[in-house]
Amino acid sequence: MTARSVRAVRLGPRAVAALVLTSAAGLVAFGWPLLAGAGSGLAHAEDAPWLFAVLLVLLVGVVVATIADSGLDAKAVAMLGVLAAVGAALRPLGAGTAGLEPMFFLMVLSGRVLGPGFGFVLGSVTMFASALLTGGVGPWMPFQMLSMGWFTMGAGLLPGPDRLRGRGELLMLGAYGFVAAFAYGTVMNLYGWTIVPGLGSGISFVAGDALHENLVRFLAYCTATSLGWDLGRAVLTVALTLAVGPALLRALRRATRRAAFDARAAFEHEAEAVVEDRAVVEDRAAFGDRAAFGDRGSR
Repeated sequence: MTARSVRAVRLGPRAVAALVLTSAAGLVAFGWPLLAGAGSGLAHAEDAPWLFAVLLVLLVGVVVATIADSGLDAKAVAMLGVLAAVGAALRPLGAGTAGLEPMFFLMVLSGRVLGPGFGFVLGSVTMFASALLTGGVGPWMPFQMLSMGWFTMGAGLLPGPDRLRGRGELLMLGAYGFVAAFAYGTVMNLYGWTIVPGLGSGISFVAGDALHENLVRFLAYCTATSLGWDLGRAVLTVALTLAVGPALLRALRRATRRAAFDARAAFEHEAEAVVEDRAVVEDRAAFGDRAAFGDRGSR
């Protein structure tokens, strides 16, 4: 088996369909207040249980579709559990101080090695586990699960999984982690901004106003309330990715090979070995026939 197979979990058509459906549901959940009328009554706290129930069903659908497309076994599920547990344990280390959450760099590296489908499930399950661990269960939890799922999935969609290595790959992952850390904070701001009343005339959400006017207020809100927080998360993610990335990428890829995620590559090599063995047997048989013919001719 060669080391060329780096995207361990293939993203097949069923997994793609499941991810698109899940992401579409998430976009609706985040964005519907922007299109709601003034008298609609915004209630993310009330729609969160429904979103959580739908999200769990969709996550199971993503897992089942990924297994159907890629043939994952119990080892893959075990790796998912281990990485989710490690990520959940890392999150409280920074205690959210100034946005310092070390779990993000692990999600970047895991998504890169394990692929977008596996990465989406890993990010969502990790956030769910960390909420249980830290007592952070609330109406915001399903939104955090979606955001972290997208964050980790994006790392699995980065280009060059079978070619890019070394410093170039680390720089790309660091750049992605920096940008995606801001994107995660921005998406989560969209959840909180629409339910927090009157923060100020220039940054408050106004239900029923034109979409472009609310988006301008939203950008001002993000700049005024969370820019420094997101910057701390982004810088820590880049620093840990560059510092720990080489060793962790090697460990994840080694674990992936040992878990036989790339069973297809192994099967191809075994098939080649069988063909080679058969060719050797045929050559020996032909040589024996020629030798026997030569003996008869000499007589």
